[in-house]
Amino acid sequence: MATTSLMVQGCTSDAGKSTLVAALCRILKRRGVCVAPFKPQNMALNSAVTEDGGEIGRAQALQALAAGLAPRIDFNPVLLKPATDKRAQIIIHGRAIDTLDAVAYHDYKRVAMGAVMESWQRLTTQYDCVIVEGAGSPAEINLRDRDIANMGFAELADVPVILIADIDRGGVFAHFVGTLDLLSASEQARVKGFVINRFRGDIALLEPGLRWLEERTGKPVLGVLPYLHGLFLDAEDAIATHAETKPDASLKAVALAYPRCSNHNDLDPLRLHPEVDFHWIGPGQPIPSCDLIVLPGSKAVQADLHWLRAQGWHNAIERHLRYGGKLIGLCGGYQMLGRALHDPNGIEGAPASSAGLGLLDCETTLDDEKQLHNVSGRLAFDGAPAMTGYEIHMGVTQGPALERPAVRLSDGRSDGAISADGQIFGSYCHGLFDHPEALAALLEWAGAKPAAHIDFAARREQDIERLADAVEAAIDWGKLKLPGFY
Repeated sequence: MATTSLMVQGCTSDAGKSTLVAALCRILKRRGVCVAPFKPQNMALNSAVTEDGGEIGRAQALQALAAGLAPRIDFNPVLLKPATDKRAQIIIHGRAIDTLDAVAYHDYKRVAMGAVMESWQRLTTQYDCVIVEGAGSPAEINLRDRDIANMGFAELADVPVILIADIDRGGVFAHFVGTLDLLSASEQARVKGFVINRFRGDIALLEPGLRWLEERTGKPVLGVLPYLHGLFLDAEDAIATHAETKPDASLKAVALAYPRCSNHNDLDPLRLHPEVDFHWIGPGQPIPSCDLIVLPGSKAVQADLHWLRAQGWHNAIERHLRYGGKLIGLCGGYQMLGRALHDPNGIEGAPASSAGLGLLDCETTLDDEKQLHNVSGRLAFDGAPAMTGYEIHMGVTQGPALERPAVRLSDGRSDGAISADGQIFGSYCHGLFDHPEALAALLEWAGAKPAAHIDFAARREQDIERLADAVEAAIDWGKLKLPGFY
């Protein structure tokens, strides 16, 4: 049986491509179809470690979960991780190969497309159906030359396309018509229909617009997806800054949103926990009085630390500790806690060393080889609560502070450090808050009343099912023609 494929392209970034691909993967899986996700090129600072020891975008790891699969590098063969406004680390088949500026990467796309098609060929020989996610918009004229993320890939691989747009943003009909108008004739023919995302209200008021769109373009509206409140799915890149009011919260926590903040989804369990009043703190905002400050990961640790100091946040952190507050540093945030950061090979820019916050007695040297591990173990707290997570970092941290590790890993290694006064916890392990035991223990350490054991992995699974139910009810499957429906 030949592999069936479908590509979801968006009229804008954050139109709902990742979400729709995850939903389609779960719907097809439930119908017994052997399905896999695929994103040729992703640009994101949220990433995951695969079962084959590589690194892919976090959204593709979620889509793999929806398809009932372990993440693997072929699901996202090209990942770009911005290091500055003009340069990005280039990850091919799960491994960092270089850091390039936009002009150099444009030339490199010929090589990158070879990696994309190599992964595509493997997937189409192993799965009955592959659901592909585009990137950004196919109508970005300046990026169409040598495109490997949208129509450039779709044309080469001969994959049908559907367009999705977010009606909650406004201008949804202009998005569809304008995007279609900017495509070539062959690309327009490749578009099989439209999906409207995040609709709320009476659909009868929308129907005249749907009829107009179909008459104007000659293409069907395949579905109108409802706005789903409170959906918990891993964000591809954007930080979820909205904070709910939690009058019964017993812990106040903040996380610092510096410019190259990475894997910020680490903090989702705090943001969503009913007992935690959680806020992201951005540029120009003072750090408020709180129980816990979290320094998340960073793709450019020295630059983000310099920026943190420019905000005056280092003084606020020291004041927070003097008053007995707790501090967690994760990955790049952990590196910031030490005495110094060294970059002798210029991995994050020009070779340099800079002073850290000096809160832990250790130093970090950036190394060319990125550490990529899925890990499990136990926190070095009383009762040794279980944890699971993953490591993605290029630094090697050494010093006396490591004699008091934060985590004891199942492979025999120790990770991170806890300060002698017990106020500071630093770790390279992403995903620490995902495990119910570790989350409850860290919240209690930070000052919360005995915390409820909330399983956010189970919550994620429930929301994938909820999403799939909503999409399955909204899509016209007779028009879409995917396996399992005809």
